[in-house]
Amino acid sequence: MTKERLGTLILASERQLYSTAKTILQNDQDCADAIQETIVKAFSKIDTLKNERFAKTWLIRILINECYTLLRKSSKLISLEDIGEMTELAADEKDDYSDLYRAVTSLKQELRLPVILYYIEDFSIKEIAQILEITEGAVQKRLARARGKLKCELQQREAIV
Repeated sequence: MTKERLGTLILASERQLYSTAKTILQNDQDCADAIQETIVKAFSKIDTLKNERFAKTWLIRILINECYTLLRKSSKLISLEDIGEMTELAADEKDDYSDLYRAVTSLKQELRLPVILYYIEDFSIKEIAQILEITEGAVQKRLARARGKLKCELQQREAIV
């Protein structure tokens, strides 16, 4: 793959990169950092891509690894200002997002990521398995568990309203 084609792929995948990063990191600044690092690594490691058909999967895998790296680094330190901002954001988000979005974000990360990749990003089960480095059966099982949890969560929210 040429650097020009990689650049085109990155531009075409901008929304997917952001939503995938947002699924893991939640913080827009961290998402931007992870995406930036992903782009740098993708260009520097372009020679490791063996099959151009899997370029998008390869790019998302790099992003997920970068997100986890940032998550590990940031989990060690949380300032009092950040806690205050998170509390304010959480209060603001109650009015801004639908019940479905809140239900999806309440899922554990191992269930949330396959849901986002499958239903929002339109990746196939095979591609998700490659991205997450798990079997296709595990992806299907996580999607089924996530659907069950979402159904229960949304029914509970509906009963409350």
